[in-house]
Amino acid sequence: MSSRTIISPGVVQGNWWHRLADGRIQCDLCPRYCKLKDGQRGFCFVRQARDDGIALTSYGRASGFCIDPIEKKPLNHFYPGTSVLSFGTAGCNLGCRFCQNWDISKSKEVDRLTDWAAPEAVAKAAADAGCHSIAFTYNDPVIFAEYAIDCALAAHDHGLKTVAVSAGYITPEARPAFFEHLDAANIDLKAFTEQFYHRLCFAALGPVLDTLTWLKQETEVWIEVTTLLIPGQNDSEDEIDRLCDWFLAHLGPDVPLHLTAFHPDFKMTDVPATPPATLIRARQQARAAGLHHVYTGNVHDSAGQSTYCATCDEQLIERDWYRLGDWRLDAQGRCTACHTPLSGRFDPAPGNWGPHRQQIKI
Repeated sequence: MSSRTIISPGVVQGNWWHRLADGRIQCDLCPRYCKLKDGQRGFCFVRQARDDGIALTSYGRASGFCIDPIEKKPLNHFYPGTSVLSFGTAGCNLGCRFCQNWDISKSKEVDRLTDWAAPEAVAKAAADAGCHSIAFTYNDPVIFAEYAIDCALAAHDHGLKTVAVSAGYITPEARPAFFEHLDAANIDLKAFTEQFYHRLCFAALGPVLDTLTWLKQETEVWIEVTTLLIPGQNDSEDEIDRLCDWFLAHLGPDVPLHLTAFHPDFKMTDVPATPPATLIRARQQARAAGLHHVYTGNVHDSAGQSTYCATCDEQLIERDWYRLGDWRLDAQGRCTACHTPLSGRFDPAPGNWGPHRQQIKI
């Protein structure tokens, strides 16, 4: 925090911008490259042009703090069974018509962020609560990158891991600093067509694929990918085939893919919920294509939420919603039947947090 220029409470000087020839300021954090006059806010609402550059107006201001199971992020191969202190702010740099957290991500009421916590306080609270990690989630942490980075640094000082749940809509200029201090990320791949991104997210697919490829090839960040399957929009067999082909070519077979169920929300209340059969079919399709770890989410499907050995298909981690059952990994994270290592990050034994959630005040 000491390195940040504080403009006023909750407002700090931001990074990733430059001034244009016409005097406007361009934000270089996300691929929107918002070009702003003095006082104007970007699409995300929380980044604002001021005389001396871009300001982040939601620093240290959160929509609430909650201890979750790590599987809720979802991350199934990142210290299973452990607890994670989760929080977000307000605003988003995507405009998804189907947003499942729209009350937070679409909020333009920064004053609703009644919980204030400096990065050191967040890290200390997580450590005192026995959490294994902290997660930036609920809305996209890319837009509050300066706060997320400072919280990640404080978390590491307390021996905690760090997690981002993000749509991956970030520029090549900002990626290195944002992900440098993260241990894991779940990237939300909304669909596999530019048309879907343009029509339903007001964004573009290309930068998200670039982020995923960069994370896999250039960093040590553990990544998992989530795709929300929406009936009639991104759930066709053809689209799943193309997604899996790209996935195998750029991320490989061992990066986990979570296929989750849509429920009507925000501006898509006229679309029905995803039938469980669609998720089961898509999971079978992805596994047949060669992906080793494919999960179903937002439905009760223990078989589709458990982890299996990529070599012998032994069930390694049994899951029922967010509750762990049988554990068949040795202390080195290998299958006890055939000794194949399971891709991911594991302690010698699973955590015991279980499925419950706990709200806390900081």
